[in-house]
Amino acid sequence: MLTDAERSRICVVLVRARNPNNIGAVARAMHGFGFTDLRLVNDYSVSLEKARSAIDASDILARSRFFATVADAIADCRLVVGTTAVGKRKQEHTIYTLAGGAPLIRNAAASGPAALLFGSEKTGLSNQALSHCQWLMTIPMHQTPGVRHASMNLGQAAAVCLYELVRESQETPLGILPSGATAGELERLTELWGSLLDATGYAQRRPAGADPDEVRRTIRRLNLSQSDARRWLGILRQIRWKISG
Repeated sequence: MLTDAERSRICVVLVRARNPNNIGAVARAMHGFGFTDLRLVNDYSVSLEKARSAIDASDILARSRFFATVADAIADCRLVVGTTAVGKRKQEHTIYTLAGGAPLIRNAAASGPAALLFGSEKTGLSNQALSHCQWLMTIPMHQTPGVRHASMNLGQAAAVCLYELVRESQETPLGILPSGATAGELERLTELWGSLLDATGYAQRRPAGADPDEVRRTIRRLNLSQSDARRWLGILRQIRWKISG
């Protein structure tokens, strides 16, 4: 069972959510299950005053924070998990069901900040947004032959995920443990690595291997500790200095 301190370390990040009532429904679910940190990533304004569905959750909306990019929203987090309906999209990450992923998030929250990302109502999380995640989590849905892939709306998905995080469980956390490095440190490493690929000409010879999203995913698969991430930042900065000199 999550403590209040652990719940405070788990933030819900809505990426390009368009409907104020959907945002309000997420805030209401957060209030009901004891979560308080709502972060919104949008490149356009959303009027939260219209979020009539946020019954009893006005404080969460009032304290919510807007960010221009996913990288900014998750910079302090040591574990970043994306949600997906799976569908026909090419999978670049390890995917856990909700029952399998929730213990890992609870385990992460015991020691540091963790982020749970939800995408827009129409398209979900983009490939670029997903590239910031260590792994993905999905809610198993019944699939009807001949009908498009089933999924929940934003408020429902958030409520089910948050319920699973707080319910009593005897499961032992297994699988990928959270990296000790923060998302901000990993993003600085991603940018530095990308600049070296450009400087050495690798990006011109093998553009697919230098794709920024693929570089970002590769770095997160390394599951670096904080000290290792800082060590590699120092090594790569020295290489860049030598190349530029």
